[in-house]
Amino acid sequence: MSFGNSIREGNVGLYIRLSREDDDKVLESESITNQKSLLLQYVNENGFTLIDIYVDDGYTGTNFERPDFRRMIADIEKGRINTVITKDMSRLGRDYIGTGNLIEKWFPEHGVRYIAVTDNIDTGIDCTNNDIAPFKAIMNDMYAKDISKKIKSSLIAKRKKGEYIAARPPFGYKLDLDNKKHLIIDKEKCEVVRRIYKMALEGKTCFMIASILTKEHIKAPSDYYSFKWRGKNHIKGKWHPKTIKDILSNQVYCGDMVQYKRRKINYKVKKVIKNDPSEYIIVSNTHEPLIDRETFKQVVKNLPKNVGRYEKKEHHLFDGLLYCGDCHHRISVTPRRKKDNNCYTSCNYHRTYAGMNVCSSHCNNYDKLEQILIDTIRNELNKYIDKEKIKKELADKEFKEKDYDMEVMINKLKCEVMLSKSKMEELYMDKLNKTIDEEMFLKISKIIEKEMEEKNKTINRLIDKQNGKKEDIDYKSEMNKFINKFLLFEKLNRELIINLIDSIEIFEDKSININFTFNNEQE
Repeated sequence: MSFGNSIREGNVGLYIRLSREDDDKVLESESITNQKSLLLQYVNENGFTLIDIYVDDGYTGTNFERPDFRRMIADIEKGRINTVITKDMSRLGRDYIGTGNLIEKWFPEHGVRYIAVTDNIDTGIDCTNNDIAPFKAIMNDMYAKDISKKIKSSLIAKRKKGEYIAARPPFGYKLDLDNKKHLIIDKEKCEVVRRIYKMALEGKTCFMIASILTKEHIKAPSDYYSFKWRGKNHIKGKWHPKTIKDILSNQVYCGDMVQYKRRKINYKVKKVIKNDPSEYIIVSNTHEPLIDRETFKQVVKNLPKNVGRYEKKEHHLFDGLLYCGDCHHRISVTPRRKKDNNCYTSCNYHRTYAGMNVCSSHCNNYDKLEQILIDTIRNELNKYIDKEKIKKELADKEFKEKDYDMEVMINKLKCEVMLSKSKMEELYMDKLNKTIDEEMFLKISKIIEKEMEEKNKTINRLIDKQNGKKEDIDYKSEMNKFINKFLLFEKLNRELIINLIDSIEIFEDKSININFTFNNEQE
């Protein structure tokens, strides 16, 4: 078998590459074994001296960060080889800019001859085939782009079906052995997740929760996987506040599949960017929930209040609730000073841009401020309870529900029930078309049926209410419960505070404005 005119002897490096995409779709002739056989025959027939063979199996051609390719480049720089031979140009790379730069600039600068056997390209001899090399590189790039689009479309379709496609399941879940695209509860980890949510409801910050779990030697998510940490500060078994925040804000724990949060810029760039929440692909009720929806909503609502600097050694009652009334940025509390054992408030915006005359320090002795706030809140709530305005507001709300809100709620729930029925029909068709198996059908249908049953019960209860059936209520809402607790408690806790207070504004003249989570306007 001959591949053309005889060419002069050189020290040859054979480069062989096969990507995962090629492995699935390209003919057997592209396999590592066949590429090697073809190139060895070419070397023997043309009198080259074989120095080394470089093989990258399972690496894409859209970038050049491949281990054996880098080794070959290093050998060229050392002078070990002066000729590179591949089966065709696409084996060298599918990025037309990088491939063109190699063939037309880098190889000539380093005295390297390049041969692509089946493309009849040889930079060591003058032939017209060399002129089409740039066009070959563009065609190979377009092929890579087309493959990338097809893979992306396939993954999006799977996400829209509610299939879990990531390699690692969320903490608290594991992959179903019968269906690797479905999540099931991990009994060992799920109780940790539930406990994290319970502590968050009690008003504990992410840092506090992380500290508690670390002290109790509860295994962190990183301990279950073979992470290779870049930093030296990671301690095995240590929980990070960001891990807690990620768990508390992940809708997957409600039983919904939330995917496509991140994406690569394009098929050539590895950098991953965050998608806007509006681009997330969310499919409801795909697996068994760990947390009920009301708990999740309450925790997410409280998350902004539960922020805090990780290095805090002391936690304060009003952490995360203090804002500058003038510039509207957060106000933080400084560490306690040794000389007077006091800590002070400070406007973050002023501190960050110190010397630029933005805002002012808003410095207050925190301990004194905390007592003033507690007294102010108690006085306000006493006025609120004494006038029994809360009963009137709750009664008015009850009548408004009958007139309008209740009708809207009933219609909304009826629409949701119809959508659930439609989902059931689609699910049944998926089963008939063998898109999903019987077991998956039963699991998902059970979840949808339970949800429909609960919604129908709520509809019936609201209709009874609308028709004049009185419920046995004492006009004491959850908010009223928290108000009474606040007035009775000698020592307050975070749970009461975050349920009563939305934010506290502190102004330069030391005046204070407290924004409650309920309407406290007096008549």
